[in-house]
Amino acid sequence: MQAKAKVKLSRSLGIALTPKAAKYMERRPYPPGQHGRGRKKESDYKNQLVEKQRLRAQYNISERQLRNTYAEAVRRSGKTGENLVGLLESRLDAFVLRAGFARTVYQARQFVNHGHFTVNGRKVDIPSYRLKAGDFIQVRKKSRSMTPFQLAAAGAWAGEQTPAYIEAHLEGLIARFLSVPERKQIPVICDEQLIVEYYSK
Repeated sequence: MQAKAKVKLSRSLGIALTPKAAKYMERRPYPPGQHGRGRKKESDYKNQLVEKQRLRAQYNISERQLRNTYAEAVRRSGKTGENLVGLLESRLDAFVLRAGFARTVYQARQFVNHGHFTVNGRKVDIPSYRLKAGDFIQVRKKSRSMTPFQLAAAGAWAGEQTPAYIEAHLEGLIARFLSVPERKQIPVICDEQLIVEYYSK
């Protein structure tokens, strides 16, 4: 997805998907298009759809991937919406982003696809790979000299605070997935209950 398209999607969903989009949205905090500033009619369905699209965009996943993850969340005990976000946050590409190894979710997916990471010592190049509590994730030795990972090791992409479910040692380009996080720990903007209502119709 091109940078302009990411900015446009960010504005339409009301969330910044990239640092560039965040800067742009500070200047223009309304949806794109000639009717962006006008009032729109809101319906329950529209609100549910927007929340679903927001969640999809924040993890950069397809509708099929989200639907399949939702089906798994339903089968688990506990609240379906919280299960859904917890499962998504257990993806390898989401972990790469949260741990500070990548600048955006798009970059995180690309890094995983290109085989730059190992999980417990074994190369994994599947972005949707589901992490388990205690898994160690590391940048492969042959990738560590690359500029993006040198920047990551210097803390260039680390958030103000690493989520509590991740133990990151950026200098060594290694991190551990401590546990599947609780919803309140996950820095994702969405009302997951609306997504449950959308899919349960």
